[in-house]
Amino acid sequence: MQIETLKVFCDLSETESFTKAAQINDITQSAVSQQIRSLENQFRATLIERSKKKFRLTREGQILYEHSKQIIQTYDMLRAQLQELRDVVSGTLRVATIYSIGLYDLPPYLKRFLKTHRTVNVHVEYHRANRVYEDVLSNVCDVGLVAFAVKESRLEVIPLWRDKLVLVCSPRHPLASRESVPLSSLRGERFISFEPDIPTRRAIDKALRAEGVEVQHVMEVDNIETVKRAVEIELGISVIPQSTVATEVRNGTLAQIEIAGADFARPVSAILKKSKVLSPAMKQFLSILKDPKPAPDGGSDIAETAPPAPAAVAAPAPRPAPPKAPAGPRRSAAPAV
Repeated sequence: MQIETLKVFCDLSETESFTKAAQINDITQSAVSQQIRSLENQFRATLIERSKKKFRLTREGQILYEHSKQIIQTYDMLRAQLQELRDVVSGTLRVATIYSIGLYDLPPYLKRFLKTHRTVNVHVEYHRANRVYEDVLSNVCDVGLVAFAVKESRLEVIPLWRDKLVLVCSPRHPLASRESVPLSSLRGERFISFEPDIPTRRAIDKALRAEGVEVQHVMEVDNIETVKRAVEIELGISVIPQSTVATEVRNGTLAQIEIAGADFARPVSAILKKSKVLSPAMKQFLSILKDPKPAPDGGSDIAETAPPAPAAVAAPAPRPAPPKAPAGPRRSAAPAV
């Protein structure tokens, strides 16, 4: 029996998924099944109830999981301490992030990290916030990056920086000539919104309610790129993180206006599973994320870490005459903010 086999069993027990256990350990689902059968043969006990309805450990499986978890944690601590003694930063670092942070904020940090630690293999996954939380808790990833982090007893939340939220509109909109506006100026405006379950949408709605401001939600989408394209063709205005609109403001396709009278920003945090043993690579990565936010340099040698843009938002939309107001909110299938 090897440490790797016990780790596969622990990952399977925590994710309740042969697919995810295989993904975490970079092996096939068949290999996961073979290793579980090997453990069952060795201990002469059934560890998992083979039912199509729900994954469940047997009593023997639960006992093996509890002890295996302690063995794996002890082994990880030993390996991390030995690496620190040798001043070695290597291995694989798995990061899960919401799209807006991963595509706009993370690249300069990641570039700095990779320049210093060239022997670390960084794997970045882009998901909706709920999936980032799931992947952190199930050990599919080492570090998660989210906005408006949710407190959870099994998670450690590390505050990083705050993204200023700004009003964006077409350069031809009446508000475009203003340097700043109060939230009350948004009353009655056609508004391009994020979907209701996205944390940034909930924060914007809360701020609007606090000021007694009602807007017309003419579109509900799940990503910033579609928000920007809709605002460009004058379907409405929106509020988004300032860091995500720099290119459009520079090119003159969107106007950016500060929102006066409030500290209107979204907090960005790293989330870790509390029981996670921090490797030297994780410690160094988190240390860099806590540094002052680096300015983008207009280019990055880590562009390949970003996923390809969805076809629907790969290029700015043409500027047709503004269509009639839609009968109800419309939804986009593009990636989440």
